[in-house]
Amino acid sequence: MSLALLPTDWLIWAVVVAIVFWVMKIRSQPILLENWQKVFMQPAAMVSGVVLLCFVSIGLLDSIRWMDTNRSGENALSVLDRVLDPLAKARERRYSAPLAYLSFRKESIERDGQSVRDYPRLKFGGAHLHDPTNEWLDDIAARSVMALAKGLLIVFLLGLSLRWILRKSPYPWRWAFASFSLLLLVAVWAAELSAAYHVLGTDRTGNSVLWIALKSIRTALVIGVLTTLVVLPLALGLGVMAGYFRGWIDEVIQYVYTLLSSIPDVLLIAATVLLLQVSIDNHPELFATALERSDARLLFLCLILGVTAFTGLCRLVRGEAMKLRELEYIQAARAFGVSSFGIITRHIVPNLMHIVLISVVMQFSGFVLAEAVLSYVGVGVDPKTPSFGVMINTARAELAATPVVWWTLGTAFVFMLMLVLSANLFSDAVRDAFDPRARLRQ
Repeated sequence: MSLALLPTDWLIWAVVVAIVFWVMKIRSQPILLENWQKVFMQPAAMVSGVVLLCFVSIGLLDSIRWMDTNRSGENALSVLDRVLDPLAKARERRYSAPLAYLSFRKESIERDGQSVRDYPRLKFGGAHLHDPTNEWLDDIAARSVMALAKGLLIVFLLGLSLRWILRKSPYPWRWAFASFSLLLLVAVWAAELSAAYHVLGTDRTGNSVLWIALKSIRTALVIGVLTTLVVLPLALGLGVMAGYFRGWIDEVIQYVYTLLSSIPDVLLIAATVLLLQVSIDNHPELFATALERSDARLLFLCLILGVTAFTGLCRLVRGEAMKLRELEYIQAARAFGVSSFGIITRHIVPNLMHIVLISVVMQFSGFVLAEAVLSYVGVGVDPKTPSFGVMINTARAELAATPVVWWTLGTAFVFMLMLVLSANLFSDAVRDAFDPRARLRQ
């Protein structure tokens, strides 16, 4: 058994390590610590933070992968893959509705020596039922009651162990505990019923939609986080240089981001992604498995998304840097002989970080939605990579079918709504805490 992390896995874990060190640094800076305390004093931030933490935990479990040494040439499996292995193996022939025991469409089957058109039994969903017509509803109810009892027991034990924090802490931990309890009850219910049914149905290839949705979380997080890492140095570096130095440097940087913003993003992304796909197809020897090829396309999509999306933040940073360079303390530092590099790193950038932080947090949800749009038009991630955009693209043909296959689109919609809404609510809390003008209005 050997560790087999993909390039995006290494980058994700590097971001996690950087965040840990940043949190340790914040504890030694009273002003930053006070601002972050203001963020988590808001109930909306606590609830959205719990939801985001659950998504991040699933994504991190899908970013730890290893491969057995005696199975070379196969895709490395992650922790999430091994946990969800029963769901991945419980494949049907084609579509099945949520919690169903019959196929969604009629097929020609043999019955009493004759070929008839009817709904066949599923291989996995409800296979344990001897008389599904009479036993199905009772079995669903019994498993739901059992899941509710297990979930409430876990919530009760957690509440007893955390009662001191819930009572004494000034933070609204009750809201966080309530949201976590609700998510826990839903997760226990889904796990209990997944042992015998497809909770969210299956797609056209018979794969569990719940399995696809959970695997798509990592793709959304990679798109949001890595694209932000591309945007941040470009926007901050070029914006500060243009606003502080002015002159021909400002003219060149303005020309660059004006030119990029004039090109339609979809066309530029489509052209570069297609060129990359042609290069991958012409050089298959560079990648040992299909998973590595899909990961290379995902990483390149993050790069090109970042290059096309940094212009807005760059304009904002440039304007703020132009305003800051004219303030008295900046002019005093320049009069005392402080170098331009020292002024930028000690005075300009620290006073811009609240704007950068707010913009970065708010852009995260935009990048997640951008991946869905790009995959919908066929220029996003690899079609074999689980993602919400691929699920929506697949559902486009399903909505035209009769009867309508609605659960694939519905699952992608619910998961994306939870992720994007949580990110937006958390970004609003960050803006209220770090933006002086927002605090002044309050």
